[in-house]
Amino acid sequence: MRILVTSLALGLAVPPLLAQHPPGKQGSTNIRAVVHIPLGGDFSTTDIEIEQELSRPYAYVTRRYQFSGFDVVSLRDPSKAYVMYSWRMENPELHTGSGALAPAYVKTGGRYYFVQSYQYTSTGVDGDLGMSVFDVTGLPDTSKVREVARVRTPDTRGGFHEIFAYKHSTARALVFTTGGNPGARVYDIGRTVSGDSGFGMVARVPNPSDPARGSYHDFYVGFDPASQQDRFYGAGTGGYHVYDITNLDAPRLLTSVTGFAGLTSGHTFTPTPDGRYAVAELEYQYSPLRIFDLKPGLDGDVKAISRPIGAWMTDWKNLPHNHEVRWPYVFVSDYEDGLSVFNMMDPTNPYTVGYYDTYDGPHQNRLAYINHPSGVGGVNNGAFGVDVRNADGLIVISDMTTGFWALKMDGFDGWNGHQWGMPNNSSAQDWDNGPDGLQKKKVS
Repeated sequence: MRILVTSLALGLAVPPLLAQHPPGKQGSTNIRAVVHIPLGGDFSTTDIEIEQELSRPYAYVTRRYQFSGFDVVSLRDPSKAYVMYSWRMENPELHTGSGALAPAYVKTGGRYYFVQSYQYTSTGVDGDLGMSVFDVTGLPDTSKVREVARVRTPDTRGGFHEIFAYKHSTARALVFTTGGNPGARVYDIGRTVSGDSGFGMVARVPNPSDPARGSYHDFYVGFDPASQQDRFYGAGTGGYHVYDITNLDAPRLLTSVTGFAGLTSGHTFTPTPDGRYAVAELEYQYSPLRIFDLKPGLDGDVKAISRPIGAWMTDWKNLPHNHEVRWPYVFVSDYEDGLSVFNMMDPTNPYTVGYYDTYDGPHQNRLAYINHPSGVGGVNNGAFGVDVRNADGLIVISDMTTGFWALKMDGFDGWNGHQWGMPNNSSAQDWDNGPDGLQKKKVS
C-alpha cells in the first residue's frame, strides 16, 4: 500500500495488481504442494480438520449444498493421498440451506469421534439439526464408520454454523457450538454418544453485548497456564469477548475487544499460546487481520480493548479468512490468495513468510459460482479452511473451488510451543493428557 500510494503521488506508472505472483510461480520458494485432490462441485467444499496422531493419518473435509456431508482423506502416504470414505446427508433434494459446515474430532472413552455441524434453513427439513457424531475409531476400515448421534435444538432452528472441540481441565471432551442463541452452547460428547436426553448439552457461554439475543460466529477455547483457567475467546455480536469457563456453570467475563475502527461483528478470534495477543478477523472485503494485545484488559487496567496494535493482509483488494496460530507463525486460509503464512513474533509488525495460491478462479466472482442472479461480486471464494498437524508440520487447506491440498513449508517440520518459550497450546488438543499447563502443574 505504501509503494502504491507513493507511486500515485509521484505520477509514476503503477503495474496491475490483479496477479500476486508471476506466471509459473504459484507459491513462494519455501512452500511446496505435497498433493492436490480436486473434489468437484463449485463452492461445495468448506472447512477442514486433521487428526493430530501420526498413527491416525486422516483429514476430514466438509462438503455443503447438494454435496452435504464430509470426505475422509487418507494421508498415510501424503504424496499419494486419496479420498478413502465419503458420507452424504440422505434425501439432499429435500434439504435447503448450506448444510454441512464445520468439522471437529474428539477422543473420549478410548474411542475417536468425528463431529459434523449443519446449517439448514429454519423452515425446512432438519432445520433443528445442529450436528452429527460419527464413531471413526475403526478407520482405516471404512465399514466400521457409523453415525452414533444427531444433536437437535428443539428450542430453536437454523443449526450450528461453527464448532470447536476442547479437552477441558476437568477432563471432559467438549464441543462448543454457535447457533441456538443466545451465546454459545457446550456439549459433553461422552454424554452425547451415551444417549443423554438433553443431547449432552452442559452449559452456555453468554455474549455480554446482548445476553438475551447475542450470538457468536466463531471461537477458540484454550487453557491459560498462568491463571490455571480454561478460557473461551468468542467472536460475534459486539466484537470479541474472553471468558473464564473453568467453572462451566458460571462463565465469567474477563475482557472484551470492542469499539475499534471498522468493527461490524466479530468473525474469528485466535489467541497466541500464552493468551497475550489475539488475531481477529472481520468478514468483509478490504479488512485485514487485526492483532490485539489482550493484557490491559486481562489485567483489569481497562474494561475493553478498543485499538489493535498490528494488522496484516496479503492483497488489500481481498480478504483473509480462517487461521491457525503456531507461534510465531499464523497459517491463513486466505480466500482468493490461497494459503498465506505470516510471522507475528513482533505483533506490531507482522510480515509474510510464505504463500501458495490454491485458487484458480477469477477475482470477485463468488456469486457467479453459486448461481446468484447478479453473477458478480464477493471475494470469499478459494481457500476456506486451514489446519496444521503439529507432529510433522503438514499443512492442509480446503479450497471451495479446487478441493483438498496438503502442503509443506521449509524449516517447519513440526510445532511444540515449548521450543519457542511458549505453552504448548494450539487448537490441536491432547485428548489423552489434557491441557499442557495443567499437566505441568500436576507433574511439579
